[in-house]
Parts: sequence; C-alpha cells; structure tokens
Amino acid sequence: MTVAWYGQLKLKFFEGKALWVVILISWGIAFFEYCLMVPANRLGYAGGMTGYQLKIMQEVITLGVFVAFAWIVLGEKLTWNYAVSFALLLGAVYFAVLVKPGSPASP
Repeated sequence: MTVAWYGQLKLKFFEGKALWVVILISWGIAFFEYCLMVPANRLGYAGGMTGYQLKIMQEVITLGVFVAFAWIVLGEKLTWNYAVSFALLLGAVYFAVLVKPGSPASP
C-alpha cells in the first residue's frame, strides 16, 4: 500500500500520467497486498489473535515499511519526534498482543 499510495509522489514512472491512470495503477499495486493481507488475517484470527491485535500489528508493520520507503524513495529523514511516535506504537503492540487481560501488567 505504501507504493500504491505514496509512490506516485516521487517515482518517475508516475510522472505526466493523468490522475485516473495513477489511481488505476495504484489499485493494481494494492491488489497484490490484499492478496497477502486477507489470508494473513484469516490465519492470525484462526490462530487465536483478536481483530484488535491484528489491526495494531498491521499498522505497525505498515509504518515500518513506510519509514524505509520515506527514507529511500522520498528522501526524508526520520526525525526524533517520528521515532518517538514509532516507539509508542511499538508499545501499543506490546500491550495489545503480549499483555493478556487479567494479567498483573493489565490495568
């Protein structure tokens, strides 16, 4: 989804193309991610993860991919405030996935 949504900002392939063409190309790129995401969610849910856990994990994975994409493709640096934000999201994964309700660490 990162390339589908943000690739058109810098990649030469998208230059000069009409918006409707860029949208169709982006949908084509996103299709392949959905082909991986849907089975992954089914397997995770069948494996005992909750919908909340799956969504939080997906957001952190997406953000990790975006950090690399922004650095390599968009040429943007990871500043301290974004790094802190990312660390807080990793904390969200910890509390959502590793801390079970009723355990001593839960509120």
